[in-house]
Amino acid sequence: MHADVVIIGGGLSGLACALTLREHGREPLILEAADAPGGRVRTDVRDGFLLDRGFQVLQTWYPEARRFLDYDALDLRPFETGALVRFGGRMHRVSDVWRRPGRLAEMMFSPVGHWTDKLRLLGLRRQCLRGDLQALYTAHERDAITHLREMGFSSRIIERFFKPFFSGVFFDPELHVSSRAFEFVFRAFALGDTALPARGMEAIPRQLADRLPAGDLRLNTRVERLEGRRLILESGEQLEAGTVVVATPGTEAARLLGDPEPFPTRGTTCLYFEAPESPVSGPYLLVNGEGRGRVNNVVCPAQLSEHYAPAGRQLVGVNLHGAETEPEALEESVRAEMAAWFGESVRDWRLIRGYRIPEALPAQHPPVPYPGAAELRRGEDLWVCGEYPTAPSIQWALHTGRRAAEEIAAARGGRAPGSASP
Repeated sequence: MHADVVIIGGGLSGLACALTLREHGREPLILEAADAPGGRVRTDVRDGFLLDRGFQVLQTWYPEARRFLDYDALDLRPFETGALVRFGGRMHRVSDVWRRPGRLAEMMFSPVGHWTDKLRLLGLRRQCLRGDLQALYTAHERDAITHLREMGFSSRIIERFFKPFFSGVFFDPELHVSSRAFEFVFRAFALGDTALPARGMEAIPRQLADRLPAGDLRLNTRVERLEGRRLILESGEQLEAGTVVVATPGTEAARLLGDPEPFPTRGTTCLYFEAPESPVSGPYLLVNGEGRGRVNNVVCPAQLSEHYAPAGRQLVGVNLHGAETEPEALEESVRAEMAAWFGESVRDWRLIRGYRIPEALPAQHPPVPYPGAAELRRGEDLWVCGEYPTAPSIQWALHTGRRAAEEIAAARGGRAPGSASP
């Protein structure tokens, strides 16, 4: 069998690549090893609950998400800006006063940090919004924790807010991630909502896949190896491609390309509980700022969308750093920690399912170059896209998928590729 362009991997990057190739008159074929598209962006249905595979959200500011996605059709449900941070045995609200100016007084007197920290937050916001993304990713770089200290933030706000909140993004509890990656995420929080599609995160790749013609996506099809433009499938079938695009996660991409292991990764574990009532009222993210315990954050998705749980029930997602232990073995320790937060009613929670995700994200240690300028072409007829050549996030997955397709179309059609800007 011969195919015009074969894309290995049906995650967000592969889907964006296929859609863009179609716009350029090409005929892509996606080979996806799993039983549905989406890569890590998947949602399972269990006992009437929607279970996203680990803690995932959509930042509505992402330029590529706005380009590819129909937000109205996704029926996005935003979180409250900021978070509820637990320290000193209590929950304290941390708000973005730029977007919630009515909470300025509350924020200035919050024990999350000193009043000078609150002023420095505004300075950090200005710095993160300065210039375009290329300027952000070419600025002076160090790890995020050093960056915050050099900006003058106190240990109090670093330990109570920055570490617990942003480690839930990077899965790095000490924030030894690039200051550039940190400022990119801060910009996203400042300029848009953090949201969930009403019917789960898998609605995002499903929306993209539904725009492709029937036959463009083959599921349960794993590629065993590449031999130039020939693909040897696990089933033994062989395909010939005019062009090959590798759009898989980093470890699998390295295997297919014959590269050494690409980069260290960070893991996470998520436990979902059914609860008779929500431990929090409202669409808040709850963050552990105590400086101890296994739990990083808690989210109650049915507080955002009624579709996440059956009527009269609540869903509680408890997220932990690391993925060394099977979730079921952590149930009792997590339940005991949550009882200290929410009281003995936690004993009535029922564990629905746990997820252990060892390779949830690349460990974004410095240096992190500008993802929009990453080299995607690996040979005359071979491209890569997704996190392997660049950086994680829905933004860069969609961006590199689009850009790889534009480069392929230009290389084969003689047209100039589309803008590499995000």
